[in-house]
Formats: sequence, C-alpha cells, structure tokens
Amino acid sequence: MVGQLARDLVLVVDEVPGPGGTTPVRERREMLGGKGANIAVGLAQLGAPVALVGVVGDDDVGSRLVARAAADGIATRAVVRRADTETGLITSVVADGWRYLEHLPDAVRLREDDLPIDVIERASAVVLQLQQPPEVALKAARAARGLVVLDGSPERLRDELLACAGVVRADHQEAELLSGRSIKSADDAVEAAREVLAKGPDLVAFAVDDVGNVFVWESGQLVLPLGDVEVVDTTGGGDAFVAALTFTLASGGSPEEAARRAVEASGDTVSHLGGRPTLTGR
Repeated sequence: MVGQLARDLVLVVDEVPGPGGTTPVRERREMLGGKGANIAVGLAQLGAPVALVGVVGDDDVGSRLVARAAADGIATRAVVRRADTETGLITSVVADGWRYLEHLPDAVRLREDDLPIDVIERASAVVLQLQQPPEVALKAARAARGLVVLDGSPERLRDELLACAGVVRADHQEAELLSGRSIKSADDAVEAAREVLAKGPDLVAFAVDDVGNVFVWESGQLVLPLGDVEVVDTTGGGDAFVAALTFTLASGGSPEEAARRAVEASGDTVSHLGGRPTLTGR
C-alpha cells in the first residue's frame, strides 16, 4: 500500500459554532488514519500480508502511528520517518454533516527516493493512492509486477498511469477529472468508465452521487445502487471499498464478486465513526 498515513481525530458535536462561539464535544476518537493506512488496515483485517509505504514525522505522534500499524499486522519497514517534520493530522467534525480539517505538509508526501522498489516488485498487488505526487506513483506503478490499483485521479501523468493500471477506482469528482466528462447518471458513468478502460485498465469503478457505484470491465458492467445503510461518518468508506476490491481480485475473484464485496465493506465502514474499517471475517 503506497499512500498517506496520519493521525485521525474525530469530534462529534451537536452544532458547529460560529465565529467567537464554543460548543462541547459530545464524542472524541483518535486513531491511525489517512487513506493509505486505512486501506492497509482493511487489507490486513481481510487476511492479506500488507506493507505500508508512507511518511510520518520524527515526532511522538509518528512513533505512535507506526506502532499502531504494526500492531494491526502491517509491515512498517517502508514507512519513512522524515526529520524536522510534523506527522499529518486529519480532523473530522461530525454535526449536521461532515467537515474535514487537514494538516498535511508537503514533507509528509512521498518522494521518489522513498520508494522501496524491492518491496513493490515482490507484491502481488500494489495500491497507489493518487494524493501522492504523480511522479512517485508512476515510478511505483512501473516497478510493480503484480496487480496495480489506482485510487483517485492524478494531478498529472494521467495516461502514463492508466497504461500501468489493472484497476482504477474514483469518487464522483475524481471520475469527472479522470474522464474529462460530466457525470450525472449511471449511464454517464458507464460511458466515462469505458473511455478510461480503453487507456489500459481491466476494471474501472466509479462512485456516482445519489446513484451508487458503477463497475465496468471488458466483458461486462454492473451498477450497484446505494443501500439502506445509515451513514454516520463517510470517512474511510472509499478506503474500505478499495481494500475489499483489491483483496478479492488478488485472491482470484471475479469483477462482480469484487464489486459486491467492495460496496458491502464501504457500507459497513460509513455506519460508524472514523475511517478505520472493520472487515475482519469477510
């Protein structure tokens, strides 16, 4: 798993105060977070041997996050401890919706010389979280010998990354950026996914607001509507989705099997606070 790890702080309040106001915090949770770490945790819970490639600072928070990842069964040898850097922080404020506050300095993004090429070459699947610099993601994708999963839409080098990909997953906004098309329906998403599929991947999965998830592969397609899950916190829903999708495909499952497991994993995760998945036993 190549991506972000950060301290994840969730605060539940009855209302968000205006300027100069204050409000009590009704519930508080702190955990290992960041999209890369969330996906790695999900894969470990599903039983996959997983290594995390990311960056933390040389502070106490970074030490605690690395220890927590190791306790979750994740190999942490490839986590970089960046000197004179603060570990990233993501704060989720849950009230009448979700508000995210992020402190993710450039120093906690991966650099090309941070990549453990030997680890990447040996992996049966490599998930690349595209909030990392595109040059870093492309170097990792080209080094990979197994399944390459792209999560998101890159700032640059789109076609080069797609040519290396086996799977592409994107939320609604990312799907529009990736395809260059406006997506207003499932049919729009299918057409956009087909265009992306033609650039190299074997499977494309797009989320469509108010519709659900659209999956397209060479010989088929599947639209899975949103379920009846009570959404408590959207944090980590996409990460659990990617973990289950990757695990199922890497284990030899069909695109349809992977799609259904991914949607189920996402639904379970958004039904509780925080982005940490709970996929054990799937």
